[in-house]
Amino acid sequence: MDIYTIIFLALAVFIFLRLRNVLGQRTGSERPPFDRAARNPLPGTPDSGVVPMPGKVIDQPPPIPTVEVTPPTDRWKGLTEPGTTLAQGLDAIAAQDSSFDPKHFLSGARSAYEMIVLAFANGDRRALRDLLSSEVYDSFETVIKDREKHEQKTETRFVSIDKAELVGAELRDRVAQLTVRFVSQMISVTRDKAGTIVDGNPDKVADITDIWTFARDTTSRDPNWKLVGTGSAH
Repeated sequence: MDIYTIIFLALAVFIFLRLRNVLGQRTGSERPPFDRAARNPLPGTPDSGVVPMPGKVIDQPPPIPTVEVTPPTDRWKGLTEPGTTLAQGLDAIAAQDSSFDPKHFLSGARSAYEMIVLAFANGDRRALRDLLSSEVYDSFETVIKDREKHEQKTETRFVSIDKAELVGAELRDRVAQLTVRFVSQMISVTRDKAGTIVDGNPDKVADITDIWTFARDTTSRDPNWKLVGTGSAH
């Protein structure tokens, strides 16, 4: 080993010792370096000390809109006043059958009223059987048989159905019953075999008020109502 090698070795040792004194040694308990960039908040926002993490931001679900519940006092608005017997009956039926809609029922009742009156006039037993209870069907068929026995025919034509309104509602066990008052105008005439008029007037419009009761088993899958009682108001 020549003199130059010895000089370079001594110089390297000297430089190493100087760096050790300046930088020190790692012991494992040093504080992490201070990240000044992470502490800079966005312009216009307070510095909360929270470093935003990369990745997709998960939004909070939108607030559920508030549903305005119709007050019980307005539940049957347009049909009856709160606290009436009719309102209490409708409440009972709705509690048993959540799909019950009295306005939808009235719309169907109007159609059923016209169909039944015309089927009765024409002696259409098949149509009547689907729309009437067995008791009402039997009474209708008795009249139809009597007309056929005397060879009579009835002709009925609706001019208008002016009103169909609920006047009664009741829940008997599982069976809902709704009573409707129909106000209509129609022309009806009955003729014998020779064409002679035995009842009615083909040139006169008669004002008719019928009070009919429909029923349906609320536990049945069949949504149809049947006529279980008829009456007239004079």
